[in-house]
Amino acid sequence: MDIKISKGADIKLKGVADRVYANVPNAEFYAVQPPDFHLLIPKMIVSIGDIVKAGDLLFYDKNNDKIKFSAPVSGVIADIERGAKRKILRVIIKTDSEIKYKKFPKLDLASLNRNEIIDNLLNAGLWPFVRQRPFGTIANPSDKPKSIFISAFDSSPLAPDNDFIFHGDKGLFQLGLDIITQLCDGTTHLNLDGNSNAASAFSGAQGVQINNIYGPHPAGNVGVQIHHINPINKGDVVWYISPQDVVTIARYFKDAKYDASKIIALTGAKVKKPRYYRVIQGASLQNILSDNLFEGEKRVISGNVLSGSRVGENGYIGFYDFQVSVITEGNYSEFFGWLLPGFHKYSLSRTFFSWLNSQKEYDLDTNTHGEERAYVVTGQYESYMPIDVFPVHLIKAILIEDIELMENLGIYEVDPEDFALCEYACTSKVPVQSIIRRGLDLIKKECS
Repeated sequence: MDIKISKGADIKLKGVADRVYANVPNAEFYAVQPPDFHLLIPKMIVSIGDIVKAGDLLFYDKNNDKIKFSAPVSGVIADIERGAKRKILRVIIKTDSEIKYKKFPKLDLASLNRNEIIDNLLNAGLWPFVRQRPFGTIANPSDKPKSIFISAFDSSPLAPDNDFIFHGDKGLFQLGLDIITQLCDGTTHLNLDGNSNAASAFSGAQGVQINNIYGPHPAGNVGVQIHHINPINKGDVVWYISPQDVVTIARYFKDAKYDASKIIALTGAKVKKPRYYRVIQGASLQNILSDNLFEGEKRVISGNVLSGSRVGENGYIGFYDFQVSVITEGNYSEFFGWLLPGFHKYSLSRTFFSWLNSQKEYDLDTNTHGEERAYVVTGQYESYMPIDVFPVHLIKAILIEDIELMENLGIYEVDPEDFALCEYACTSKVPVQSIIRRGLDLIKKECS
């Protein structure tokens, strides 16, 4: 199936990762961070000072004790950091010089049924890789989804190139697909970037429906793909998983161990040598950032610049992130701001003459160029929202907590990341993503 999307925009930023793999020593510290998993209430299994192997369980979900979380490396539990009201922020592991893996039973995949596959994923702490729409949370293993989606590309600014990452890595990915397709009686959709030549691991995949998606960002968002291929109605559940997480699951069934290694892209204008790194899930960023950043104030983001999380130079890579972005901090005031024209200023509209050169790359900072102001209907959001909803009306319905209106306006089809481009373009400087998240949480609380 071919899907063509016209709404959206590609933001050209400096600092695209070179197609080069850089070697870096293993980090000294790794963290599993419960806030990475929305609505999770962790119940600890380990304590400070405990020794763990890669694959040993650290905590489980208090609301569903079947969903467990494993250590990505072996070592000693160095700290359990807590925030307000003793909320657990991260479990930090000081790793061994050589990683030791917990031994899991060797499995015969051909003899396993759906329930046995799910049980193995749950017991090994691999289930959190499987997420669901609506709500963008860890999937409920008791549900039966109507379909599964895998987006083989990311269209966000400076996103890693999965076609480069998966070059020549066909076997493990296909094994992962063979496992994932058994979790659903419906169709498993593998969505490719129609604007590029996909890696053979994607274009030659078997047992899935391959869809080509054409268009600008947010074409790579799984929510946009679901909307155009198999829309979500009230009561529907769709599962989704990232390509590298498919490989992690495949390694578990092939080698009987929890190998949490993945490839990330270090990107952004403040990076001296943007490139790709093989790291282990939850790694400290100190090793890859050390001596690799330009001087000046900067913001380190786990994920992309539109929807990622600010972590700082001493932070850790997020569980679902495959990109680290480092851009200029924008803590300054600009005299006359948008009143001063210039070819060096970027704008999604034609406010500045920069629109004449659509391929120019920019060193954009975090300055919002104004404060939150009156929320008016301008038609901006509709230009960047390729999902058939009325975005401003939906946001206003959330603000007044009108659940029936939220449902009628299609809240089950959206997620905060789908509104990231709208938030960037917003003239009123409204924090749209956090509002959408608030609405989804309200719907889940009242209607689930």
